[in-house]
Amino acid sequence: MGKRPPSVDMESMSYNIHKPITIVPPPPSYYPPPPKPWFPWLVPLIFLVNVGMFIFTLYKNNCPAITGGNRCLLYPELGRFSFQPFHENPLLGPTISILRRYGALDKEAVVERGEGWRLVSCTWLHAGVIHLLANMLSLLFIGVRLEQEFGFLKIGCLYVLSGFGGSLLSSISLNPAENPTISVGASGALFGLLGAMLSELITNWTIYANKCAALMSLILIIALNLAVGFVPHVDNSAHIGGFISGFLLGFILLIRPQFGYVNHKYIPPGSDVKRKSKHKCYQYFLLIVALLLLVFGYISGLTKLYRTGPIQVSKSNRF
Repeated sequence: MGKRPPSVDMESMSYNIHKPITIVPPPPSYYPPPPKPWFPWLVPLIFLVNVGMFIFTLYKNNCPAITGGNRCLLYPELGRFSFQPFHENPLLGPTISILRRYGALDKEAVVERGEGWRLVSCTWLHAGVIHLLANMLSLLFIGVRLEQEFGFLKIGCLYVLSGFGGSLLSSISLNPAENPTISVGASGALFGLLGAMLSELITNWTIYANKCAALMSLILIIALNLAVGFVPHVDNSAHIGGFISGFLLGFILLIRPQFGYVNHKYIPPGSDVKRKSKHKCYQYFLLIVALLLLVFGYISGLTKLYRTGPIQVSKSNRF
């Protein structure tokens, strides 16, 4: 009669068998999907408007009719769109009187005739082909990327307000009694975009990986562009005014959430996830300070501009 095999407790056997180990998964991390870039349509539209306004001023100028076809540059190839003689306009464009008629910045007109709209209209005019090409290439190179990241509304406000700031400082700096001149061009608005890039880097410091490299390369680009202001016939005060306006506006319009922030809509209900605040304290501080300085600068600039007395302008004109 065979023996019944002894009962075996499988868990007490001395074989090299271990209980299965329960692995506790780490707490889930929630990351929002990467933001989709905006479709850039405003900056190309600004480009087209600037080019269209330059063609319009050449059409209205009609160099062959007012100067004589034999004296116009590139006549008869361009017909009435040909340029004024080089000694009148070295930038290859229309006369000063045409630019003044259609919105160039003229301090006498702004102060004494109440034509404050010239502080904005002058940013859509250009003195010549060389002037236009330089500004429009910069606009496409800088503006398209900014619009893709921040959208048309923010970049549109930044462009217009920076151009206004550049025109305001330019009009304050002009002294028609000593140096009768006009000012045109989108340079102030373009320098505003550069200034906003710098303040955007500062206020969104936590999201950048190579912080110092990005900062140094941007400062180099800004310094090279500001150096252009020392070339004759270039209004450097408009560059500085636009840059300062854009720099302050960048703290206001281009603020991003800090690194690690997750919107509540990307966190499942009931999840025990510690959320960071959307912005850091220094971002709010810079925003408030920039807003106060910007409003104070615009108000004080306009006050100083319109407090000037009667302007005595000599009959000579130049850019």
